[in-house]
Amino acid sequence: MSGAATEFDVVVVGSGPNGLAAAIRCAEAGCSVLLLEAADTAGGGTRTKELTLPGFRHDVCSAVHPMGITSPVFNSMPLAEHGLQWIESEIQCANPFDDGSAGVLLRDLRETDAANGSNGRWTRLLEPFVRSWPRVADRLIGPVTSGVTAPWLLTQFGVRSLIPASTISERLGAAGGAMFAGTAAHANTSLSRPLSAPGGLMLAATAHVGGWPIAAGGSQSVAEALVSYFESLGGKVECSRRVERLDELPRARAYMFDTTPWQLLDIAGDRVPDRTAKRWQRFRRGGGSFKIDYALDGPMPWTSEQTRRAVTVQLGGTTAEIVASEQAVFEGRVPERPFVLCAQQSIVDPTRAPEGKHTLWAYCHVPNGCTVDMTDRLEAQFDRFAPGWRDLVLAKHTTTPTALEAYNANYQGGDISGGAVDGFQVLLRPDWSLDPYKTPIDNVWLCSSSTPPGGGVHGFCGDRAARSVLRSI
Repeated sequence: MSGAATEFDVVVVGSGPNGLAAAIRCAEAGCSVLLLEAADTAGGGTRTKELTLPGFRHDVCSAVHPMGITSPVFNSMPLAEHGLQWIESEIQCANPFDDGSAGVLLRDLRETDAANGSNGRWTRLLEPFVRSWPRVADRLIGPVTSGVTAPWLLTQFGVRSLIPASTISERLGAAGGAMFAGTAAHANTSLSRPLSAPGGLMLAATAHVGGWPIAAGGSQSVAEALVSYFESLGGKVECSRRVERLDELPRARAYMFDTTPWQLLDIAGDRVPDRTAKRWQRFRRGGGSFKIDYALDGPMPWTSEQTRRAVTVQLGGTTAEIVASEQAVFEGRVPERPFVLCAQQSIVDPTRAPEGKHTLWAYCHVPNGCTVDMTDRLEAQFDRFAPGWRDLVLAKHTTTPTALEAYNANYQGGDISGGAVDGFQVLLRPDWSLDPYKTPIDNVWLCSSSTPPGGGVHGFCGDRAARSVLRSI
C-alpha cells in the first residue's frame, strides 16, 4: 500500500456487480473511491460480446436477472437514468417435457399454480415471501444474523430451507415439481440435501415479484449503468489494472475486494493470520460450468409452444432427472443427461441478433475443473426437446471451465458462485463471523459472492460490505 498520504477513502478491487455496488454505496456516502479492474472493461459476470458472428451479441456469463430487478440495492439507484432497461417475456421460464407439454413459471402466483396442477401447494409455498418481499430482501438475504430482526419470516424461510429441494418438488406435482427442482438447481448443488432449497425459494419468489427479465442490449448494460452512476458521484474507474499484491495499491482508509478468499490469500500473503488462512483454504469450491453460445438462423423449434415464449428454459425433463443430474455433479461425476439452463434473449430483444436471426445461450453443470467436452450431451437435450434445431446453427462458441477461469479469475475451476452453495456454506460465507465482510487484515474487506448471500446479479454482497466499511472509517 504505497504512498505517504491517503489518496482515497476507499479502493475497490474488482468491478463485478458487487464491487460496483460497494463502490457506489461508499461514493454515495461522500467517500472518494477508486475502482480497479483487471480486464479492459468493467462488469465481471455482466459482459456482452460478439462471441460467434458479427451482429450476434451474446452474454458472456449472466444472462437473466430475477434478482437484479427485485434487488432493493439496485432499485435504490437511478439506473434507468443511466441507460438500464429491463425486458421480460410473457412466460418467465419453461421446463419442457417429452410429450410436448411444459411446466411454466408465470408472473401471477396462482396462475402458475393452476397451470402446473400444483393444487394450491405452489401458492402456499411461496406466498409468504412474495407478499413480504421487501422485508424478505432486506432482512433475510444477507448474513445469517440479519434474520433475527424478522423472526416470523426467518421461521417461515428456515423451515422450508431445511427441507431438501427434491422433497419440496415431490409435493408440487409433475410440472410444478420439475419447475421448482430446476429453479433450485441454478445453485449447482445436490438437491437431496438439507439447505438445498433457499436458492429455489428466492428465485421462484422473484418471478412473482418482478419477473425474470433480461437487460436490453445485453448484460453489459447492467455494468454500464452502474459505472455511469458511480462516475456521476465522482468515482474513478481504472481498467486493465491487475492487482497482485497489497503494496501495489494506492494508500486508502479501506480496501474492498470483489474476489474470492483464495485470491485474497495470494494477494495479501503473510498478512493473513494463519487461522484465517486455514479457514479460507477449507472454503469449498462449487461445481463448474460448461457453456455454449449459438448464432441461429431462426428461433428454436421447441416442441412445446409455451417454451417458444419463454426467455429462460430449463432443460432437464422430470424432477427425478434434474435431481440425478445435479447429484452426479455433486459427487464429482459427469451427468449423462445434464440439466441445461438456456436463455433465448433475442425473442424479446431484437438488438441481440441481425433481423430474422437469433441467439441461444446455454450451459450445464460439471465437476469443478472438469475437462470433459460436454457438447454432445448438452446438444442431445436440444435434440430431445427441439428436433431439427441443428439445421438453424450458423456458428457456436464453447466456454469450458478452464476458459471461464481465464475470463474471470473469480471463476476458479468454472465455479461462477464464488464457492460451493451447499450445507452451511449457504449461510456462512466464507467462514463464521458476525461480520463476514470484514477480514482480519487491517482495513481490508471482502465484498464478493464468496460472502452472504452468494452468487447472482443483485449487489447485496457489495452493499452489505460497504455498510461494514462505512461503520468503520
